[in-house]
Amino acid sequence: MSGGPPTAKPVNVLLVEDNPADVELTRLSLEETRLAHNLHVTLDGDQALAFLNRREPYAAVPRPDLTLLDLNLPRRDGRAVLAEIKSDERLKNIPVVILTTSAAERDILHAYRLHANSYITKPLGVDGWIRLFRTLQEFWFGAVTLPPGPHSS
Repeated sequence: MSGGPPTAKPVNVLLVEDNPADVELTRLSLEETRLAHNLHVTLDGDQALAFLNRREPYAAVPRPDLTLLDLNLPRRDGRAVLAEIKSDERLKNIPVVILTTSAAERDILHAYRLHANSYITKPLGVDGWIRLFRTLQEFWFGAVTLPPGPHSS
């Protein structure tokens, strides 16, 4: 809901991305939306799973309201991370948006078969990123009712 006041309670967004330029574009784009948020970044699939499972050094992190997951990551790739998230009873209701450079039909089909909540090909240019994040804000934090996260998990 653009133009309105920022969300009172900040949303927690987990970005799983190894490209520093894309991390910066995400930071900038989220700031431009004026969405009250906490952006958490992990650089590979192993770090993402440690974060989600609150293993050291992530024992005190909040549960994400939304995860933005690149497919092409070092160590454990995004496909393996997505499969693990969606097969874990404690994690599977966290919305996962695939945010990747791949527009390959096989990647899109595979992500949805693994129960990705949506699949987005990374836009070109800063303006494209900002438009994308405004759309994400309006959809995920404006129109959608997100599942409550268990506070004890």
